[in-house]
Amino acid sequence: MSPPCHTSALLLVFMALAVAWAEQSEERGCDVIGDESSESQMERALLKKLEPLSHMRFNVTVEKGKTENYIYHFRVCREVNSTSRDFGGLVQTDRQNGKTTVIGRINETQVFNGSDWIMLIYKGGDSYGRHCGGEKRRAVIMISCKRGVTASAFSIISEEREKKQECFYLFEMDSSVACPAENSHLSVGSILLITFVSLIAVYIIGGFLYQRLVVGAKGMEQIPHFAFWQDLGNLVADGCDFVCRSKPRNAPAAYRGVGDDQLGEESEERDDHLLPM
Repeated sequence: MSPPCHTSALLLVFMALAVAWAEQSEERGCDVIGDESSESQMERALLKKLEPLSHMRFNVTVEKGKTENYIYHFRVCREVNSTSRDFGGLVQTDRQNGKTTVIGRINETQVFNGSDWIMLIYKGGDSYGRHCGGEKRRAVIMISCKRGVTASAFSIISEEREKKQECFYLFEMDSSVACPAENSHLSVGSILLITFVSLIAVYIIGGFLYQRLVVGAKGMEQIPHFAFWQDLGNLVADGCDFVCRSKPRNAPAAYRGVGDDQLGEESEERDDHLLPM
């Protein structure tokens, strides 16, 4: 083989290995049951809402006597073991013999929500043996709202396997991603106050720029309608002086003039005896 052909073959091999490595390193996400075209906007929105939890791993240990000792591994819309490529989103490991059982797979996902919770369901797990008619396992994860907490308190509630069908494992956890968006409601008074302050700011700034740039005013004359506000201030000052500092109209004078009230009553003594009889 000539050197150019040998180089081309090596390049093709490296490219194939790089493609295979990239495919394996890329983690797969949840795939809602049904065709992609049948996914609703609500389901897409919920899966996107759960994205902050996708990089986290959750484990819970369950011990029931000496016969059952399991660890449950859970990831949100990611494979627990990406190297196995089995789509296992929730996996059970028997601590006694190391056997692993896929409880639910992310390629058969259902998701729906309420006002403060999101329910994530993984179907298509490994088949039951003697229970539930040999149907495939499924995991139900109830994610409840808890503000300020990204994720916590992952635990198993129960395993329903005594029925003939529709058996399931029930888990729960707390997370802020399940909380509804907080709406800030402003009162009518707040809206009116904000509007009033905004109009005042526009009036002052716009008037200042107009007086300075267009009229060419300087100093205090840059204040819009300066003469009006000056007169208004004077009127307010006069009104305050009249109401708060002026004397009452019925106040007695500081001095008293000579009047009839100061003359007193005419004396009853008369000088009639001085007249000739």
